Amino acid sequence: MRSTIVVSVTTDLVTDQRVYKVCNSLYTNGYTILLVGRKKKDSMVMDKRPYKTHRFNLWFEKGPLFYAQYNLYLFFYLLFHKADIYLANDLDTLLPNYLVSKIKGVPLAYDNHEYFTGVPELIKRPKIQKIWKSIENWIFPKVKYIYTDNFAKRSLFVEEFKQPVEVVMNVPILQETPVDARYRLEGVENKFILIYQGTGINVARGTEELTLAMKYLDERFLLLFVGSGDVIDVLKALVKEHALENKVRFVPKVPHHVLKQYTMQAHLGITVDKPISENYIYSFPNKVFDYVHAGVPVLASRLQEVERIMNLYGIGTFVDSYEPEHIAARIQWIHDNPEQYAVWKENLVHAAKEINWQQQEKILLGIYQRIKEENGL
Repeated sequence: MRSTIVVSVTTDLVTDQRVYKVCNSLYTNGYTILLVGRKKKDSMVMDKRPYKTHRFNLWFEKGPLFYAQYNLYLFFYLLFHKADIYLANDLDTLLPNYLVSKIKGVPLAYDNHEYFTGVPELIKRPKIQKIWKSIENWIFPKVKYIYTDNFAKRSLFVEEFKQPVEVVMNVPILQETPVDARYRLEGVENKFILIYQGTGINVARGTEELTLAMKYLDERFLLLFVGSGDVIDVLKALVKEHALENKVRFVPKVPHHVLKQYTMQAHLGITVDKPISENYIYSFPNKVFDYVHAGVPVLASRLQEVERIMNLYGIGTFVDSYEPEHIAARIQWIHDNPEQYAVWKENLVHAAKEINWQQQEKILLGIYQRIKEENGL
């Protein structure tokens, strides 16, 4: 008999690749899945999936009123839907999941892949940060089944809460992806293409400085932003102000299978998050292994887990400053050193074969098998 897992997340589901992989893996291995999120004004049409999905239509899309409304809706939704296991994704879904799990006596799993109370938006709003922190301090020590997405974050949680935490890395599925001519970039012959991608092109990601770095690179270089975020309009204004239209392009957010088509055309993948908050310091941007699985070397800032993985596999190099001239100089150096670039390209193949979703899925399924066994499901 299939156990039912109700999975909740505050995203719009369509572009959330971690949740997509987790739900698919659980579904194909004998679980019934109900995935709950929300629909935004700019959300793409929900793709077809073999399990049920539900997206709340909310009055608010961000801020305290959004979180209050979402958590209230989620509480009542969970209360009146059957589940054998609840899966809360991050702190912003934890409270209703915990309360309903206690009311109904249903086990709760917690995929805590953000250091939520350390995000820049909360650091700037200490009163709201304190509310979230109090929720975390109350519930986290009471949850038995917890996993996160990297080892640096696990160490942080274990040290803070003295609670066992497992790691299920958010890495792509290892698969061959044929080139689709529909997404071929035009006018890029003899261009060295740089890509920065994701749905979190937000404040403190280093993208303003990356855009300005294009002033110091000649016409052989093209920077491609693919995705969405709160600084896209700022970046477009910088491009216009500095007449960089021939060096910088923007592609709106697209489904993940389309995103990979753009990534595969790039020569260098860039991730230059600034270590301005604990959430960024201990993060591992998903885009890094998207670059790896597309065969694209990486230029990165020295975040703890990113530096560990990149040095372990030898798949790229780092910026040591966020000054646009320095970023441009590092890009130029990579372009001018084809021997080193060839070594990175070779190492990418090994890295993709060693760290992929097929390997992480085994850890994930082990966690849920333990939940079933320990709760008589």
